[in-house]
Amino acid sequence: MINMFKPSVRIENVVASVTLNQSIDLDAVFRNVPNVEYNPEQFPGLVFRLDKPKTATLIFASGKMVCTGAKSEKDVYNAIKKIIKILRSNGIIIIGEAETKIQNIVASANLSAEIDLEKAALTLEDSMYEPEQFPGLIYRMKNPKVVLLLFSSGKIVCTGARQENEVYQAVDLLYKKLYELELLRV
Repeated sequence: MINMFKPSVRIENVVASVTLNQSIDLDAVFRNVPNVEYNPEQFPGLVFRLDKPKTATLIFASGKMVCTGAKSEKDVYNAIKKIIKILRSNGIIIIGEAETKIQNIVASANLSAEIDLEKAALTLEDSMYEPEQFPGLIYRMKNPKVVLLLFSSGKIVCTGARQENEVYQAVDLLYKKLYELELLRV
């Protein structure tokens, strides 16, 4: 049996929706803001990429935005602040504050131990394992409400969290459960 330890976790992507509560003239943004991508014949939104924090944000005429690629909740808020500042400094009128809501956090984790997926599928409630379809076990955790993909290598993907702490909580709970059920092997 292996010793309990803290699994390594890495946030891979934070996706947030943003509401500006006003419409945006995307043609004006395209004309006045450098380095944005806009091709309305192909896609109705404008793409605004930042290098720091490294994100891509879709901006729609409705004033709705979707920010992707951030590595933390803090990065999302910094990216939105920076985009609004750049828009304003280029003559785009933004009234009021942006309403930002984290929609999904995707993270990877490594348990540094192999997982017996066959036994895990029989033991974990709300799990699905069809190795001929997909090599990982899909585990739907109720609290926190996330979906975890478990691979026999001990690698995990966590999706569906809305706060970073939910990711860490879910991975810790999963690790403890797998450890207690003796489903981990070095």
